[in-house]
Amino acid sequence: MDMLAAATEGFLLGASLIVAIGAQNAFVLRQGLARRQVFVVTTFCFLADALLISFGVAGVGSLVRSSPGLLWVVTLAGAAFLLTYGAMALRRALHPGNLSAASAAQSRLGTALATAAALTFLNPHVYLDTVVLLGSLSARHAGAARVAFGAGAAMASAVWFYGLGFGARFAAPLFARPAAWRILDGAIAIIMASIALSLLAQVF
Repeated sequence: MDMLAAATEGFLLGASLIVAIGAQNAFVLRQGLARRQVFVVTTFCFLADALLISFGVAGVGSLVRSSPGLLWVVTLAGAAFLLTYGAMALRRALHPGNLSAASAAQSRLGTALATAAALTFLNPHVYLDTVVLLGSLSARHAGAARVAFGAGAAMASAVWFYGLGFGARFAAPLFARPAAWRILDGAIAIIMASIALSLLAQVF
């Protein structure tokens, strides 16, 4: 019963952190809408989250908190990448003639994985949520219950990413029009810029 309660707690906390409009989720959504490399991208995001959560549960969260220099470097790198990605989205939004289901997402496997990796590992919020916060909260449990907590949080990540990626196809008819892609890319540009500026504000 203790393990089930810990797993449920981990699932609910993990879901509350991951179900938000962010850089990683926006990318998964775009890939899902265009039906390009959906399984690979969603699986990568899930496994990356599971790996970081396992690090946090194992106690790495305490190490990250004690290394402000490392967090500073990652924050700057993440802000720079998000601003660049946001600028690309803004450019697509301003040129509707270039928008279509085929051109709206990364079609090459290597490019899709590289983008997913950058949006995951260059975003300090990912570390704060998975490694630091979930890692710290898992400390309230011991032994197998702590492992169950981490497994529950990882399961929330799997449910969300696969649901977002493969569920996006139901919204595909809406995005048959270029105007819908313009709105989506415009929203993504704003999201990326907002996250990047919030990261820079933390540094400076």
